[in-house]
Amino acid sequence: MTSPSERYSAARSAAQHPQTQVFANQQRFDLDPFQIEACHALERGRSVLCAAPTGAGKTIVGEFAIHLAMQTPRDKAFYTTPMKALSNQKFRELVAVYGAEHVGLLTGDTNINGNARIVVMTTEVLRNMLYADSDALRDLRYVVMDEVHYLADRFRGPVWEEVILHLPLSVSLVALSATVSNAEEFGDWLDTVRGDTEVIVSEIRPVPLEQHVLVRDDLLPLFDDRAGGSTTRVNQELLRIRPFGGSREGDHRRGQQQSGGRYGGRHAQRRGRGGGAPVHSGGGRRIERVDRPAVVQLLERANLLPAIFFIFSRVGCDAAVQQVRRSGVHLTTQEEREEIRGIVDDRTRSLQDDELDVLGFWEWRENLERGVAAHHAGMLPAFKEVVEELFQRKLVKAVFATETLALGINMPARTVVLEKMEKFNGEARVPITSGEYTQLTGRAGRRGIDVEGHAVVQWVDGMDPQAVASLASRRTYPLNSSFRPTYNMAVNLIDRFGRARAREILESSFAQFQADRAVVGLARKVREAEESLRGYSDAMTCEKGDFLDYASIRRELSDLEKKNRKDAGGPRVAREKRLRKIQTLRTRMQRHSCHSCPDREAHARWAERYYSLKRDTDRIRRQIETRTGTVARIFDRVIEVLQVVDYLDGSGDDLVLTEAGRTMRRIYGERDLLVAESLRQNLWRNLDAPSLAAMASCLVYEPRRDEQTMGERGMPRGAFRIAYDATIRLWAELDELEHDYSLPRSEPLAPGLAAAMHSWARGGSLDRVLIDADMAAGDFVRWAKQTIDLLDQLSIVAEDGDLARTARRSLDGIRRGIVSYTTV
Repeated sequence: MTSPSERYSAARSAAQHPQTQVFANQQRFDLDPFQIEACHALERGRSVLCAAPTGAGKTIVGEFAIHLAMQTPRDKAFYTTPMKALSNQKFRELVAVYGAEHVGLLTGDTNINGNARIVVMTTEVLRNMLYADSDALRDLRYVVMDEVHYLADRFRGPVWEEVILHLPLSVSLVALSATVSNAEEFGDWLDTVRGDTEVIVSEIRPVPLEQHVLVRDDLLPLFDDRAGGSTTRVNQELLRIRPFGGSREGDHRRGQQQSGGRYGGRHAQRRGRGGGAPVHSGGGRRIERVDRPAVVQLLERANLLPAIFFIFSRVGCDAAVQQVRRSGVHLTTQEEREEIRGIVDDRTRSLQDDELDVLGFWEWRENLERGVAAHHAGMLPAFKEVVEELFQRKLVKAVFATETLALGINMPARTVVLEKMEKFNGEARVPITSGEYTQLTGRAGRRGIDVEGHAVVQWVDGMDPQAVASLASRRTYPLNSSFRPTYNMAVNLIDRFGRARAREILESSFAQFQADRAVVGLARKVREAEESLRGYSDAMTCEKGDFLDYASIRRELSDLEKKNRKDAGGPRVAREKRLRKIQTLRTRMQRHSCHSCPDREAHARWAERYYSLKRDTDRIRRQIETRTGTVARIFDRVIEVLQVVDYLDGSGDDLVLTEAGRTMRRIYGERDLLVAESLRQNLWRNLDAPSLAAMASCLVYEPRRDEQTMGERGMPRGAFRIAYDATIRLWAELDELEHDYSLPRSEPLAPGLAAAMHSWARGGSLDRVLIDADMAAGDFVRWAKQTIDLLDQLSIVAEDGDLARTARRSLDGIRRGIVSYTTV
């Protein structure tokens, strides 16, 4: 029962934040304190950085911003995500709330209702809008940046900073992040560059997480919470197992009977946690790992399904599903199997039968009907979306997934299983970090369904329980900027702001903020001063002439007269020279058109303020120049390269874009300069549509480090080979030029997908293309869509009309079958 003071406080809060109350009443769950605090901040007109664990409900804050926008006619809200799959998912959720007429989707290859008041998009789309000064930005009131910690991503991270720096200050920003250890630092930067930003950090999971280690077929608790309420003391039984790496069968069973886990295997009863008799080894045999079907059945008996098994290998995920299939495990009822089949058939109706055969559809559907599935980047996006939907509906009970599933997709489970505590990073096997552990186990525990979530780590020889406990209890996930100037960024900044202002913008980046926090504050002072200088300049505008010129004469004259009075006893020659200069300035001042203005002295007072502020601003600029200037120095090198290749004309601060530079503004991607130069030199003018598709694939494709690439074998011949060789020579020249200017060198073109893309664009069959590509269907679709993105740019910017038409034919050739399929 609430006290009178609590009721009064709640009533007062509701009166001050009425929209928060309205929004809260519409939700299925009571809002948590951090959500309420964030909503209150938004309702007060502030921007918000909200950092909270996976599954804590951060997106509620973004949804409240959309709610606020919809309360005012014409106001818009954009919701940005790092991945198309997340954008598609959010689009469907918002359509269910606000209706299809109010919600749009822009993801590069999808354009649905782009002028709606609520638009979901990838972050790159918003960046491109800002550079193009799109009309869609009019009336924009809120921008939600989901998974904003992506700005640490080496390849795509800079886009997040570009958006944050270029969004109009009238737009309230809602930045949603995983729990990071330097959220306050990131929040300080946001407050510095955007002003009035509230940082709200929560480390409380809405569903508590129980941590277990699976030893044989018994789940032992990782922590012993009998030790005075401590949650960080490791279960002593696990520490006793560690020195020996195994146990004798009988001894291990006796240990189970005395101190087994809360969720035991065949021989375990439900018991209290931790402690108990030791598990003796005495040189006994190693503990055998339980196979995957047995683990699935163990979790089913313990009522711990649905579960996500994180396996850091696509092959391992597919193999796990096959193991469960061969074991004869069924996790679904007859009614569930019928429902699964209906959903699968409905969602895949547009796919052709021959494609379904190639994709292994029938076996995949049968596995789904058993309640098991894989989820990884090699799968067809359509198949992944079906798995996600079935899992959310509690129809699929066990999903074997790579870590990509942990990146934002809404698939909470009752249990998360980690088979290993290390993964292959492309070069070596490395332990997972505490941040990765937190992200992966964050999927465990479904709000409103589970009282608690469960994280299960499988025992392996050599495991150190103390190290696992350290990962599970630490929250060290620092957010570090990956921002770096690109050629496209440089020409857009120069075109919109000029070189000096562009450097100041870059000095305001989070990368520079982390390198030297003071520079950002100084750069903001310069920006504020520039606004005041423009105001002073407007205030001293004189209809009779250029008052700024007149004021500069007056100021110079005043300085010389002061100096002359102070130096009355100085050398005669110097004094005479100064007097002649004074007389010349007096004559110029008296003859100036503004000298006769009746408002001259009022204008002059504004001019004094202008010059005083300009002097201070110039001093701050000199301070900035003496600081580290890491990002700006890289920008200067990029500018020098662009001048060498004639994309910029002029010198110093007086730079303008050449015709080639104007083309560069609309070319986005890692190889922006190479693409622009290839267009300017007409290297691709003789290519037909399939060959241009193959060329585009060479520019976007990046083979995985563990892939066996086919190199140039099997590449198309004729005009394609001539164009490819010319493009390779151009790449080598640009690579050397970048090296000369101390810029990072780029990777050579990757032709491994050229033959397959050429075949697909010519209408080749899916099975033949996947054999040529030597890759999974999902990978081919992903690279095909990136090829489409580049071809779409070429179709717009190519000055050669024939090349633009060829690019459009290439698009039509690629955008078919499984590449064009979407569930949105």
